[in-house]
Amino acid sequence: MQELLALNDLWKQYALGKLQKKDLEGRIFEFTLENYHRFHLFNWDKDTCADYLCWLYPRLSRAIEAYKDIGASFDSYIGSLVYWAAREYRSREADHYGTECACWTARMEEMMVCSNEPEYLEAGPVAKGLPNSQQLLILLLKSYFFISDDFLSRIVPIIGIEEQRIRHWIDEIREQRLKRDEEVRNLQERIYGQYYRCITYESKLTTVSVGTPLYEKMQSRLQRARVKLSAMKQRLKGCRLDPSNRQIAEVLGIPKGTVDSILYTVKQKWKVQA
Repeated sequence: MQELLALNDLWKQYALGKLQKKDLEGRIFEFTLENYHRFHLFNWDKDTCADYLCWLYPRLSRAIEAYKDIGASFDSYIGSLVYWAAREYRSREADHYGTECACWTARMEEMMVCSNEPEYLEAGPVAKGLPNSQQLLILLLKSYFFISDDFLSRIVPIIGIEEQRIRHWIDEIREQRLKRDEEVRNLQERIYGQYYRCITYESKLTTVSVGTPLYEKMQSRLQRARVKLSAMKQRLKGCRLDPSNRQIAEVLGIPKGTVDSILYTVKQKWKVQA
């Protein structure tokens, strides 16, 4: 490989018109990469320096245009640019790394959840005294999400209500379910953002001197963020996707107490017969 010219010599050739600007930029990139140890770039290896110089490359064009051959040499000028821009690059990379870690940490808990397969009890003797038609209707709407079209068609004659009417009630409950799903998703996204905010505050606290006003300010923000995160988690825990007794009562146009009473009666009946 031919020995690279010093940056001052490259600038002279460019100033005399013997070297095009694009060629000068490429030669500066090549020279800096081959002599990266001269710039004291945080003990980076050559591959890291190559990534950094690729990030820095667009600035070289502006730096060449801004340079005036007065005072410091071109070699010192480029050296200062490479060194001080490296501090910004390092800071940005650390921030990007912290952001990625925070985002993955915020979602890791949900991603690692493994739901156990449902355990199906062995079929026992058929209980006596099956629910009446009104009780069957409430149970059907309560568990609508698991009702197939075939099952619905077979149970409609037992309930004694038109199938189209029951499907209309199920569609109303399904629309309410879709709205709740959207609300839950929005709340989850907000929790992810709040979780990331807490992690960011914790990370920044490690870079601030303890006891300083900035440290106290960041610590106060962290405490408020944690309190808000806890409240949002409690709200998410209280969200339910299955239809409530009140929603079923509103769909059927009957008092909520009637639905409560019917379901209570069914539970007690099956407890006694279990």
